Amino acid sequence: MPLSEKKINRILKKYKEMFDILVKYDETREWPIGRERLDITLDRRVIKKLKELRAKSGKPISHIIEDAVKAL
Repeated sequence: MPLSEKKINRILKKYKEMFDILVKYDETREWPIGRERLDITLDRRVIKKLKELRAKSGKPISHIIEDAVKAL
């Protein structure tokens, strides 16, 4: 059963971000989703605070930092 034009447009709109990722992959052959290691230097007080947050939340420090950056 073929999809109607309206349904196709609704799917394209709903999953636009994923389609954009697939287009970028087709162009570059690099998968833009995933994780990558980054070495950074932080103030000791910041590290202590991150460790406290890790103990309270049970989340890895990298996830705490990711959430904070995404919230910017």
